[in-house]
Amino acid sequence: MWLDALIILVKVLALITCVFTLTLLLTWMERKQSAVMQDRLGANRASIFGVRAFGLLHILADPIKMIFKEDYVPPGGDRLLHTAAPFAALFFALMSFAAIPFGDTIQIAGRTIDLQVLPLNVGLLFVFAMMSLGIYGVFFAGFSSDNKFAFLGGLRASSQMISYEITMGATLVGLLMIFGSLDLADINRAQGGLLWGWLPKWGIVMQPLGFLLFITAGMAETKRIPFDLPEGESEIIGYFTEYSSLKVGSFMMTDFVETILIAALITTLFFGGWQVPYLQSDGFHMPWASFHAVPPLIVSLLKIASFAFKVFCFCWFLLLIRWTLPRFRYDQLMHLGWKFLLPLSVLNIFVTAAVLLLK
Repeated sequence: MWLDALIILVKVLALITCVFTLTLLLTWMERKQSAVMQDRLGANRASIFGVRAFGLLHILADPIKMIFKEDYVPPGGDRLLHTAAPFAALFFALMSFAAIPFGDTIQIAGRTIDLQVLPLNVGLLFVFAMMSLGIYGVFFAGFSSDNKFAFLGGLRASSQMISYEITMGATLVGLLMIFGSLDLADINRAQGGLLWGWLPKWGIVMQPLGFLLFITAGMAETKRIPFDLPEGESEIIGYFTEYSSLKVGSFMMTDFVETILIAALITTLFFGGWQVPYLQSDGFHMPWASFHAVPPLIVSLLKIASFAFKVFCFCWFLLLIRWTLPRFRYDQLMHLGWKFLLPLSVLNIFVTAAVLLLK
């Protein structure tokens, strides 16, 4: 019992450390990536003993600066909700990672360990539940600020979540019909097969339209450009308008954590998760009948590295879109969600059902 608790604790600490490290790195990537796209230098002023390290030290400078900022609560605001809101938003975003497998299994001292913090046969439902609860932190932030514009930002976030989370769920129905499970680990393993003897049976191959719909709805769930209507800095409408210090830092961190979460879900559902093409438990089985043996520990590490690499690539891709497309108007946002994405996701369900019926 104590050994099981220790294993779970180690997995939690490892996962949290990796997510926070990538979150800090994304704050640097966003600045540098936008600078490269706009022909600028980007953040490069923070230094230690004259060493600037390509601006990487801004990762440390930003939180240090926020610590010493005044923690302001509006006089007419609700202090309890105002304080709890950013931490609630961050907590539920982090909880979503518990059901996402970052590897298959690993053998240590004759013991088989699942590389997943919380193995659940309804893991996908758990992730969606946590993502839905996260909106309470955003709404409470707008509600507790005693600011009409902040309240409007909270309402925008709530309506946006409802609009696009329905599409996200409907988009995945076709995928669930094919793989027949809500367990994310089982979905990963099901993508280990081959079509026609050479093409990996990944979700994007089985559901190309579902992938496009999911990644669009996922970007809307992160509340980042071009779907950043709840923040709307240029309109002075934002749910964290009345926030400062580490609280506003928590909201900013939540945005990046949600970006990593969407990247992890895209990887898990549509790109094989920890699957490496042609890699099985004993090594590489190539389509042309050749075999290359690989030790079991190396196989496990390759699968973890595959998952991490795919997540990083999709984080980069989401940042690329963030600095390429302009913000939607609010009527365009609602039109896209209800009149375009949702009907296409329902059509995808019917087409998938017809193909499976005629198969």
